[in-house]
Amino acid sequence: MKLRRRLTMVLAGGLAAASIGVAFAAQENSPLAAFPRITGTLSLSPKIAAPQLRKEWVLTLDAGQSAIHWTLDSSLHTVHGTFVLKRGTVRFDPASGVASGEIVVDATSGNSGNDSRDKKMHREVLESAKYSEVVFRPDRVDSSSGPVSAQGAWNVNIHGVFVLHGGEHEMSIPAKGEFTGNHWKGTAKFSVPFIAWGLKNPSNFLLKVNPSVDVELDMTGSLQATSPAK
Repeated sequence: MKLRRRLTMVLAGGLAAASIGVAFAAQENSPLAAFPRITGTLSLSPKIAAPQLRKEWVLTLDAGQSAIHWTLDSSLHTVHGTFVLKRGTVRFDPASGVASGEIVVDATSGNSGNDSRDKKMHREVLESAKYSEVVFRPDRVDSSSGPVSAQGAWNVNIHGVFVLHGGEHEMSIPAKGEFTGNHWKGTAKFSVPFIAWGLKNPSNFLLKVNPSVDVELDMTGSLQATSPAK
């Protein structure tokens, strides 16, 4: 009983001393006020870094500075011509390769330098009065050399849908170019099997025309990095 009574008195005395010390330290002129006091709450939650926002590149084509050339071989001669680019914007995620947008060509602008031949091309082959645009809609960009860098040269294959004469055709177009700051330039060369795609064959008993036309697209424009639309 005496031992228990002594322990109780010691514990009570300790608590009383601690209370007095806290009250004394709280006074502005107390010597203990000079010592720093620990305030706030202790958080045991680990710090989690903010997620990095994925960037999407937007390539806008400058129609005034871009050019489209085409070449069609035949048994008599080789025909060279041009088309005019109307507009073009390609959105591209360099991490996944997913792409969107469209490149639009004015079908009525086809010109080979020969009025009678061009009139026949527009009236009988392209039917450009009805199908006034040729469109390419990209959906994927593939690079065999790894992710495309935002600066420097690049070499890719652009997969998408080629819309010609009202028909849609899956196609992969090789392209190469270079990014410099917020500008870019590039070229793409490919063949369009227009006869296999349902357009009229302009051949006759004197003239045999190649079933595919070779196209070269010289492109230039602006480059912008932005957050992808949700």
